[in-house]
Amino acid sequence: MKVFLVAGARPNFMKIAPIYRASRKVAGVNCQIVHTGQHYDYEMSQAFFEDLEIPKPTYFLDAGSGSHAVQTAKIMVAFEKICEKERPDLVMVVGDVNSTLACSIVAKKLLIKVAHVEAGLRSFDLAMPEEINRMVTDVITDYFFVTEESGRLNLLREGKPAKQIHFVGHVMIDNLLYQKRKIATTPVRRFAMTHDLKPAKGTYAFMTLHRPSNVDDKKTFMGIADAFNEIAKDMLILFPVHPRTKKMMAQFKIKFSKNIKLLPPLGFKESLFLWKDAKVVFTDSGGLQEETTALKIPCVTIRENTERPITIKLGTNVLAGTSKEGILKAYKKCFNKVKNAKIPPLWDGKAANRIWKVLKSVK
Repeated sequence: MKVFLVAGARPNFMKIAPIYRASRKVAGVNCQIVHTGQHYDYEMSQAFFEDLEIPKPTYFLDAGSGSHAVQTAKIMVAFEKICEKERPDLVMVVGDVNSTLACSIVAKKLLIKVAHVEAGLRSFDLAMPEEINRMVTDVITDYFFVTEESGRLNLLREGKPAKQIHFVGHVMIDNLLYQKRKIATTPVRRFAMTHDLKPAKGTYAFMTLHRPSNVDDKKTFMGIADAFNEIAKDMLILFPVHPRTKKMMAQFKIKFSKNIKLLPPLGFKESLFLWKDAKVVFTDSGGLQEETTALKIPCVTIRENTERPITIKLGTNVLAGTSKEGILKAYKKCFNKVKNAKIPPLWDGKAANRIWKVLKSVK
């Protein structure tokens, strides 16, 4: 079975790593990585391939940046060429980025089966490009691999056949637990960029912020910055700055407290090295909501909604919204949340193995 495993953006790399590693133990599977180039600079892709211990992609589509339409079109044109030439048996996509949508459509029109890892998640917010990507992808998917019960229920409500929905756990947690074990045996000097500034465990915060709805609007971004400048009076905040966020900080003249340490973008291991020992994590991403829940670290999500409700229901995640008042309120609340937090079912580091077991059993 020839499988194209598609990655294009930072979260994808973390999800394909355990899937690829598990594929090498499955007889009769030829798994080839397709890197669409949706994130194309060194810091946002090449470093990740090195850190996550996956090989150089078999195919690199070099899509680059652009509007959603331009980027999606570039990926579709390039991916169609290699699918027509190589005719894989299955295209496996992960997450909800433009690459996920583009490659799913191409595969389906060429009558190639599609597997969607992290299927069924819904924020019910059509202003989010990711919500459109995951909804459209799930319309044409053949094998749905879900991370939590809400994903399964969403797909059933949308009329998807129950026999095509497989609750396997979360490959992001596979990767997290794998990398956490690797870090434990890695000399601290490996993290040259970060280890000299890392304070004592549980004395600092870690933050990521990149979502367009948060950083592209001046009023919203200024309110978020005001909240963190207030929190920085309590503790040091380590903040790897996404290129988009850095650009908007300059444009809006956003100033952060001296107790907020601005860092360049970090590879996954360097980020994990820092946030795994943080007192609290602030984020507007999807992955960190889940990863902090898996390690039972307080998380404050700077968004109005989440497509990962299990992290709020069972985990350590608190939804803050984007106002200064909401963020400060969630910050005070998050520490109590940890006391009753549980790790969601099947978030045990074995999701990738379950995915291949399903695919080998179906015809």
